[in-house]
Amino acid sequence: MAITERMTFFIGILDDGQIEFRRTRQFLENGEVLGERHHRQVLEPGQDVSLFPNKLRQIAAIIWTPQVIAAYLAKKEASGNQIQ
Repeated sequence: MAITERMTFFIGILDDGQIEFRRTRQFLENGEVLGERHHRQVLEPGQDVSLFPNKLRQIAAIIWTPQVIAAYLAKKEASGNQIQ
């Protein structure tokens, strides 16, 4: 009865161009989930994503146009660097 691991990902796009990235690490025994660990990050337009999975890098390359990055930075500056 070996315990195995499985990694799954969730990628979501917020209205202002931020990308939500969540990793879920599942621990299984005989196909039954024993437990999970989650790690969530929100990435800002233009942020370095070179260490993330290829699918996220491809999405960022499409979504983060120069216009989206400029609008996000302008919104961030106008709000005192505290976008929510």
